[in-house]
Formats: sequence, structure tokens, C-alpha cells
Amino acid sequence: MQYIPRFREKAFVLSLDGAIVTDENFSNFLLDVAVLRSLNIRVIICHGAAAQIRALAEQQGLKASDTDGSGITDAETLKLALTAANRLTHEILEGLSANDLRAATTNAIVAHPMGILGGVDHLFTGKVERVDTEMLLTLLNQGIVPVVPPLGFDGEGKTYRVNSDHMAVAIAEAVKATKVIFITTYDGLADRGQLIRQMLAGDLEKVLADKKNDLTPEMLSKATHAAVACKAGVPRVHIINGRVDEGLLAEVFSNEGIGTLIYANEYQQIRRAQRKDIRSIQQLTKQGMESSELVKRTRAMIEKQLNDYWIFEIDKHTVACVALHIFPEQNKGELACLYVSPSHENQGIGRKLIQFVEKQARESGLSELLTLSTQAFTYVQSKGGCGEGTPDDLPPARREKYDAGGRNSKVLVKKLTNEATPGTPPTKPVLANLPPA
Repeated sequence: MQYIPRFREKAFVLSLDGAIVTDENFSNFLLDVAVLRSLNIRVIICHGAAAQIRALAEQQGLKASDTDGSGITDAETLKLALTAANRLTHEILEGLSANDLRAATTNAIVAHPMGILGGVDHLFTGKVERVDTEMLLTLLNQGIVPVVPPLGFDGEGKTYRVNSDHMAVAIAEAVKATKVIFITTYDGLADRGQLIRQMLAGDLEKVLADKKNDLTPEMLSKATHAAVACKAGVPRVHIINGRVDEGLLAEVFSNEGIGTLIYANEYQQIRRAQRKDIRSIQQLTKQGMESSELVKRTRAMIEKQLNDYWIFEIDKHTVACVALHIFPEQNKGELACLYVSPSHENQGIGRKLIQFVEKQARESGLSELLTLSTQAFTYVQSKGGCGEGTPDDLPPARREKYDAGGRNSKVLVKKLTNEATPGTPPTKPVLANLPPA
């Protein structure tokens, strides 16, 4: 329910691989689209036709020069693309009509030839020159679902085959869409066979720069265009399996989703906790307290030190938290209550929070950062660069609680390079680099 008010009247661009349109689950997918429309979420559907072009080529004993709209498109392949695209567009319109949804196919993509690249003429392969935004917004304002085939048209009436991933990003940028959702036949982006649940757009760009060859051609196209979309201002890009029943709804309206989420703006994810977040912090850390990873904290204890807590959000959902307790007389700080939801582990969130707290400690003029841990001390040592200390390193007030608790936690210490003069009170943390939550 938390997502529905935020998505009303927002635009989603759904980019369907051609194989999804002819899959047996497509009718269920269209039911999901009907739910989105019933919630006043604006939907634009664009689609590819690669699977159908390959099938038509085999039936006619032809060899298609290109099927996904990124290579060379000769005259014969363009004919196949026109046949396949028109057939798929018709099937989508039929399916939307069966769900009482008004829809219209468009010629909203103005394209020009991709031209000669590396000495090779790409013939009828096109590149989006501009999107007819006025046309799409007019349809959306009338409650009509635009359906955009993977074809572009120039001012002379010529038709070009356009890559549907490229087209989806151009449309999303033009209409200022909240999401681009790539609907594919696989579960999402994977790293050594393990599905990647969430990834910061900047981290994805590094993967594309350093480990491009680790991605399959299908994943490479989606990953490349997801990064481009985030850079163009689209806040969220999703890559999901369209063969999963109710997969679209599960991705949009659940915290974990079913596929891969690529998101922008890392520091907008970290903000100071507010009173309304206390319950979320308690729910998040409950498992850690039950397993004795964390010290037990009551609501009253959290509320008393609420200004010390920070949370990490993805789509307004709290997935991690941390606290920085300052001991001004000793000019020391304690990194505490570091916890990441199990559904978001192994994504670098814990490391980011450690770095964030260290940054706050330095800007507060602290000379030392302490951490107490019973089970995660090796993680904090490796990610935070801490060394092992002793209980004698603790400020007197903290030492008293340490002795009374009986947890026998390891004490980890990190000397901060910008050490302040002993006895100098810390300054207020500088938050100018953080945008409003």
C-alpha cells in the first residue's frame, strides 16, 4: 500500500521482449497491466520482435541479417521486422481490449539511419532521433495505453528497425517516466549464476566497464540501457521475468521484488531517522537481537537517542540502519546498531553505511571511532579498516555498560586521520552534501 500513492499519475514504460508476447503467461501479464491502470498509473508499452523475426526467417528459409535492431538490417530483414512487429502489436492490442483497456499504436518514434559504423553500413537499422512526446502525453491524458512497435520513421516516410531497449529509454526520458521495466525471458541480471537483486547505477557502470564480457548478449543490452536510463534521469529500472505469474505486480508492489532493480542517487538513500522510523528500525533489527548479533534495544532506548540513528532506504523502504553515538568529553564516537536486512545482503550496503558513519565522525572532529561486536567483528575489520582494541579504550560511561552487559564483545578501534586537539568539543555533523530526504 505504501507504493500506490507515490505511483498514481506517474508513467511506467514497459518494454517487452517479443518472446514474452507469445508466451502462455502473457494474458496474466496483461491482467497486471490492468491493475496498474486501475490505480491510475500511466502505462506505455513498447516491444521488441527478435524471436519472431528469427522464426519467420526460418519458415521462409532466409537468413536474417539482424534480429534485435542493433546490427545490420538489410531489406529482407526489414520486411520480416515489419511483419513480425505488426503481428505482435496486434496481439498486444487484442489482449488489452480483452481487459477493457483502451490502447492505440503510434508512430511516435522519429528515427534516422544508424549510418556507417566502423566502415560498415547498417542500412535500415535506425536510431531514435526524437520522441513525439506531445502525442504520447495526449494519449496518456485520455487514459489510453500507447503501444509502440520497434520501428522508427523519418521525415520522408522511410521505416527503420529500432532496438526496443534503446527505444524504451528514449520514451522514458521524453515523458519523464518514474520507471522503465524490461520484461524478459530470464530472471534479471546475474553474477556467476546468482541473481542480483539491487544495484546502484554507478556500480553497474563499473561492471560494464570492467566485466562486460561476463554478461550474456541479452543481459548486456538490458544492463547497458538500464545504466543509460538512470543517467538520463529515470529513478528506477527493473529487469524481470515476464513468464512469472503476477511478476509485474510483485516487482512493483513488494519490497524484495522478483528481478533486478537498478537505482540512481546513492546518497538520497541514507537519511537521519525520524520518529516514524522507530517501528521500522525495531522490525529490521529484531532478528539480529534474537540471534544476539545486536544489543537489545527497546523503543524507549531508540527514541532517546533517535538523532544518532541513520537509515538506508530503497524506494522508501528501510533496508538497513546504523547509529553514531558521540562521547564529546573523550572526543570519541561509537559505530553501533549496524544491520542490513537479509533480503539486501551482499550488495555493499553495510560497507556504505560504515563509510558514511566514518565520514560523519571525521566531520564532527572526532579522533577515534569505536565498534563493539560479538559476531560481525571480522566484517567490520575488513570493511572499516578497524584494529582490535581493549575495553580500556571505551569511554567511562560506555565501559560501565560494557561490563554490566556481559556480552564480552570485541572492541574495534579506528584512529581518524583528522584528529582534533584533545579536549576540543566536536562540531555539529556537516550534512550539506546530503539532499533533503
